[in-house]
Amino acid sequence: MNIDKLFKVPALPSSSNKRKFGDLPSAEELKRFKPAEEEPTASNLAKGKQRATVEDYDEDEENQDPYGTGLIEDFGDEDDEGRMFGGGLNEDQRTILDMFDRAGDDEDDEPTVVTLPTLRKQLVQFERTVKKNQEMRVKFPDEPEKFIDSESNLDTALHALTATLPQNPKLFYPELVKQGTVKVLSELLSHENADIALDVVQVLQELTEEDVEAPDDDGDDDDGEEDDAQVTSGMRVLIDALLEVDIFQLLIENLGRLNEKEDTDRQGVFQTLGIFENLLSFNPTLAETLVNSTTALKWLLSRITVEEYDSNKQYASEVLAILLQQSRSNRLKLGELEGIDALLRVLARYRKSDPSDPEEEEFMENSFDALCSALAEPELKQLFLEAEGVELMVICMKEKKLARARSIKVLDHALSGSEGSDNCERFVENLGLKTLFAAFMGKGSKKSHVSAEDNEHILGILVSLFTNLASESQSRMRLLAKFIEGDYEKVDRLLELREEAEGRLTVVEREIEKEKQSTYNAGQEVDVEDEVMFYLRRLEGGLFTLQNIDYILAWLIMEDDGAKDQAKLLLSRKDQTFQEIVDVLQEQSDNVGDLTPDGKLDPKAESQKIILDALMNYLKGSM
Repeated sequence: MNIDKLFKVPALPSSSNKRKFGDLPSAEELKRFKPAEEEPTASNLAKGKQRATVEDYDEDEENQDPYGTGLIEDFGDEDDEGRMFGGGLNEDQRTILDMFDRAGDDEDDEPTVVTLPTLRKQLVQFERTVKKNQEMRVKFPDEPEKFIDSESNLDTALHALTATLPQNPKLFYPELVKQGTVKVLSELLSHENADIALDVVQVLQELTEEDVEAPDDDGDDDDGEEDDAQVTSGMRVLIDALLEVDIFQLLIENLGRLNEKEDTDRQGVFQTLGIFENLLSFNPTLAETLVNSTTALKWLLSRITVEEYDSNKQYASEVLAILLQQSRSNRLKLGELEGIDALLRVLARYRKSDPSDPEEEEFMENSFDALCSALAEPELKQLFLEAEGVELMVICMKEKKLARARSIKVLDHALSGSEGSDNCERFVENLGLKTLFAAFMGKGSKKSHVSAEDNEHILGILVSLFTNLASESQSRMRLLAKFIEGDYEKVDRLLELREEAEGRLTVVEREIEKEKQSTYNAGQEVDVEDEVMFYLRRLEGGLFTLQNIDYILAWLIMEDDGAKDQAKLLLSRKDQTFQEIVDVLQEQSDNVGDLTPDGKLDPKAESQKIILDALMNYLKGSM
């Protein structure tokens, strides 16, 4: 509880920013008060932890304490001066002392096990605590000292939920929904005291964590999968209930009243982002719900463009990247909100300097990933061009900082497809070829810095350039000239990478053959689905790289006689001919695109197939 906010007192020094309850009265102050009669202290009432074994519940037992904290008070017999009896300590202070007392005396006791009846009592008492706080605030709106105790009790009750509910999600989460507590929690997100709203955020963040597990009652792992399924079912019930109360909108509205200069508010923002991540991890389709029903995307873009760096900025970039991964509508919405320009402004900071620590490096990675996801949409490639994204990425490539490899990846996405043709032209115009081939040849840096992933993206860019640059154009001539210079050293490099890819692919194909043989030995057949999976494994194991290399080689062989002779010479040293290239391209052609319902290829796949067939025909005639 932030008592300072309630009483409007000046802020404490920075070394004491953490919100605390009031200090305990001194011994001299206590001497001024003499209790009318001795009351039992919270410590005496709650000595020793008890194992919860309640099986029946009588709703009339209002003085029962489901939290085990000693905080339940009899509101009906409230005394105006009651806080001064019992030693001058209020209930919360007695609870704190009681916690220390029990911690020292009961270290060897068994942990409390909460049963379903106990949980029901706790939820009922929680709602009463909420109601009491509402009543006191309505009754004394301008007298915080009159409702501070009820607010303190509410704060304690909320924290108690985080200790109880995650113990048994499969059983407790459905009960939480059944009792209507989810709706109560959602309403508390709009509580006048922001600290109470932040308590709710903490509760929701902990309840939706991925690592909540079913309790292991007997240590038997045989039923582990069944328990996990039940936990998932309980989580689904909870999330469905949260969606019914429009939890996304409530959380976004709550973000609007938080001041991240305050430690607790900053933590609240972090936990809110955690809730978003938890829900999206459980159900990725909620990404569109979050973007379509709230201003979350706008808020995230605003948050990542803040100059100062902190953990919340990093977390915002992570959630943004998640939202853009699998949703075309979210990516288009990003374009409408000028998100491409925002991401480029963020990344421009890393063209000449590296992130200061691993966390900021992750922020940079997330921002690059978000941009790559956005460039999957043809409409956004044009926005990238207009925002001078190609120019920025070329600069990042030249500077050889950490952003270099990521900029190559972005360009691979931006230049791909027919919609990337203008970006290909812009890339050549801005002298991108020189920087690209320097990275391709490992010049200007240690070769180890050019990773296999970097090579994949460099090859992807070259594939796009050969596909999109117009025949006989100046840009295409400049591309071919790069392969001719240096005594065809770049053709040599292509054949070197080809040999490496073949080696990796051979290992994978041997593994697949062993699996197929095991299947046949078991009297089973390899079906179509198995063949598809085997093909995907081969692509990942080196075939995709081999296809890109042979596509580039085929264009070079067809367009330059010197490149053709060099390639033929190097292949012959490995007892290979152009037929090996034809075989690779033929398999690629056979697997291009998916058939439409009427049995035809889509236009893009059809165009690619035509190009592959033309290249293969030329190679066959050149053997």
